[in-house]
Amino acid sequence: MTTTPSTARIEALLRSGVREEVYPGAVWAVGDADGIRGSGAVGLLDPGRPDEPMRLDTVFDVASLTKILAVWSTIGTLVDEGKLDLHAPLGSFWDEVAGHPLARVTAHHLLTHTAGLPLRANLKNLYGTDPQDIRDSVLHEALHRSPGEAVDYTDRAALILGYLAERLSGQPLDRLATDRIWQPLGMTRTRFGPLQITEACAPTEYDEITGTHLKGTAHDFSARLLGGVCGIAGVFSVLDDLALFLRHMLDPTQAAFGPAWIKDSLRIHTGALIPARGLFWHPSPGTDPAEGIWVHYGFTGTGIWISPAQNRWAVLLTNKLYFTRDRERLTSVRNAFRSEVF
Repeated sequence: MTTTPSTARIEALLRSGVREEVYPGAVWAVGDADGIRGSGAVGLLDPGRPDEPMRLDTVFDVASLTKILAVWSTIGTLVDEGKLDLHAPLGSFWDEVAGHPLARVTAHHLLTHTAGLPLRANLKNLYGTDPQDIRDSVLHEALHRSPGEAVDYTDRAALILGYLAERLSGQPLDRLATDRIWQPLGMTRTRFGPLQITEACAPTEYDEITGTHLKGTAHDFSARLLGGVCGIAGVFSVLDDLALFLRHMLDPTQAAFGPAWIKDSLRIHTGALIPARGLFWHPSPGTDPAEGIWVHYGFTGTGIWISPAQNRWAVLLTNKLYFTRDRERLTSVRNAFRSEVF
């Protein structure tokens, strides 16, 4: 790293978010290919327990970071092994979608959010509660628009890619991610929920059914509906594990997925379409894509950034969902954090 971000300024920024109740607490780190160069924790684990501070080893519901940790990464191993051609129509090799609208979509469309999938996301309201009915409906439903026409972010892309990874590997997604990614990288505290031990978990939103804030159970209803394991959300992790994942992306010789996959993912694949997308990664808001600062966010208040050009990565973990689903105030904190780090 050419310069070291100011720990004092980062901590001051994140403490202001605690005071303004953007989130109860936050954990952060910045590093390079050799490891963590700075880290910290501010605020509380749970506002209802004022004697328990947020800790560096707090377990977070990382929400949509699942798409990177479990889907993007395992898809990368399948591409590396020659088991998946990103540009082959899904119907040409996947019997479940042959003859249905999804047949002309490619994995590349899914990874760039250009597949034209329906934007609706509430699986229970649409398809009921049976996992097989949900799978069949998601894989067989009509498209919203033609593939390649526009960039439309939808959770369905990750859900379908998760199903595809399972089909090509012959393993359920949780086992696949553990065997191919998390275990080889030493990410011993990363797993799909629900978790049996929840004391160290950061609570998220209030659940009217149980009358408590969710801890160790995915906030995402679709993930809960599918038993906690799906491509959309459901993974729980800690700062150190995320640091391992990102530092190995900067040192591909040590990564569980190949350097070609990383390099190809962290470049624009959507041409003139807006917003610009890589493969599940996207340029960090507030930056020029040419700067090469890539990001992925989670709805619970999590975020990871990486810049091979600067040999730098960053992690910011919060449980902002404890207070609100509104994203605006956290967006300001994220952008300021990114500015300090990069």
